[in-house]
Amino acid sequence: MAAALLANVLYSTGFVLEKRALAALPEVTVRQPARLLRLVLGSPLWIGGSLALASGFGAQLAVYRTLPIAAAQGIFVSGLVLLVLLSARMLGEETSGRERYALGAILVALLMVVLSLKQGSDHVSRNAPYPLILLVCVPSLAAGVWLYRSTERSAGHRHRLPTTGVEYGVAVGLLYGVSSLAIKGVSSYLTTSDLGGAVVGLLKSPYPYLLLFTGAFGLVMSQAALQRCRASLIVPVCTTVTSLFTAVLGTLAFGEALPHDPLRLALRIGGTALAVTVLLTMPKHDNAPQQPVEAKELTPP
Repeated sequence: MAAALLANVLYSTGFVLEKRALAALPEVTVRQPARLLRLVLGSPLWIGGSLALASGFGAQLAVYRTLPIAAAQGIFVSGLVLLVLLSARMLGEETSGRERYALGAILVALLMVVLSLKQGSDHVSRNAPYPLILLVCVPSLAAGVWLYRSTERSAGHRHRLPTTGVEYGVAVGLLYGVSSLAIKGVSSYLTTSDLGGAVVGLLKSPYPYLLLFTGAFGLVMSQAALQRCRASLIVPVCTTVTSLFTAVLGTLAFGEALPHDPLRLALRIGGTALAVTVLLTMPKHDNAPQQPVEAKELTPP
C-alpha cells in the first residue's frame, strides 16, 4: 500500500514537471523523434520529471508482487485527484464542470472495482502464458499507434477545433497498459536467490522487449500529446485506460480469477462499464477562443 501511494505521488509530480518543461520548449512532433529527444534532454526540469516517473515504475514493481492487479489499479487511479490539484496549482489549468463530473464518475467506477476485491480470497499470480500475453499485447500496441496517427491526421485539418486530448490519452493509455502488464511480468522474476537464472529467464520472456517498445514509442507519443493538451485531462484519460486495460486483461492473462460472489462480480463489471462509458462521452474538443475582429476604416479609393 505504501509503495502504491508513493507511486501515485511520483507519477503525478513527474507528469506535471514534464508538462511545465514542455511549455517552455518549441513545438515537438512524433515525426521528428530525434529532435524531440534532443529538446527534452536539454531541459533539467523535464529530466527531473522523467526521473520521478522512472521511480514510480520502480515502486510499481513492488506493488505487483504483493497486490492483485485489479486492487493495484484501483489504488493507482486514486492519484488522479493529486494530479488535478497539482495541475491547477502549478500549471494554472482549469477543468470544466462537465470534465470534473467525468473525473468524479471515473473515480467512482474504479472505486467499484476496488470494492469488488476481498482480502484473503484474491491471490497474487506470478506467471502468465507467453502466447496469451502476446495475443493481448500486440493488437493493443497496434491499436494504440493507429489511433494516435489517426488523431494526428485529424488534428492537422485547418478548420478542426482544438482537441482536448481524449484520443491521445486513449492511444497512450493502451501502450502504457501493455507496459503495466510487462512490469507485472518482470516483477515475477525479482529474486535474491538465483539472480543469474532470473536474468536468463527474463531475457527469454517477452516482457523486456515489450517494455523497450512501449518505453520508446510511449515517450515520444506522450510528450508530443502532453505539450498540446491539458495535463489535467490527458493524464486522467491515459491513467483510466491503462488501469482498465491492466485490471481486466491482466487479471485474465495472469489467471487472477473474477469474483464468484454476485455482488462483487456486479461491482467489478459495473465499474468497468461505467469508466468506459464516461470515456466515450467526454468532450473531444476545447472551445477555441474567439479573437475580437477589429473594425477597418473604410476610405474612398
